[in-house]
Amino acid sequence: MDVSFIDKFKIKSEAETKFFAETVASLSGVGDVICLFGDLGAGKTGFCRAFIRSLTNSKQEVPSPTYTLVQNYQIIRQSNTDEIWHYDLYRTSAEDEVIELGIEDAFSEGIVLIEWPENAIKLLPKKRLEIHFEFSAYLEERIITLRGTEKWQHLNIKNSEGV
Repeated sequence: MDVSFIDKFKIKSEAETKFFAETVASLSGVGDVICLFGDLGAGKTGFCRAFIRSLTNSKQEVPSPTYTLVQNYQIIRQSNTDEIWHYDLYRTSAEDEVIELGIEDAFSEGIVLIEWPENAIKLLPKKRLEIHFEFSAYLEERIITLRGTEKWQHLNIKNSEGV
């Protein structure tokens, strides 16, 4: 992975997760791959829902693709129609399965969100944003670690306390 920066901060509520997701979404474009790491219940799907709703300008249901493995959404920006591909690779066990889902084509055709990317690590592009969600000692709080390329270093998410 090409890493130009690493950042770490805390998110203390669903509202902060939503703001974080909307901020990342506002900087995203076709070809961006965003990988979400973390345990079950850490906030990956909540982040994806807020991200997708932000770009689709919709309150539509955004189901977790745990069973379908992939969901696709249309976004309209100015005169272009782009796509968001939301993958949940929790139930995959081989890279061949992931390839069959069309993930390699999606990398160039839209914005790609991947939950459980560790199940396809060899397939991931070197230029990507990694978001690691960790539980903290407080129920609603999460510790977020960002790793990414130069494009993402301007994410200004830090709360007043940092980590």
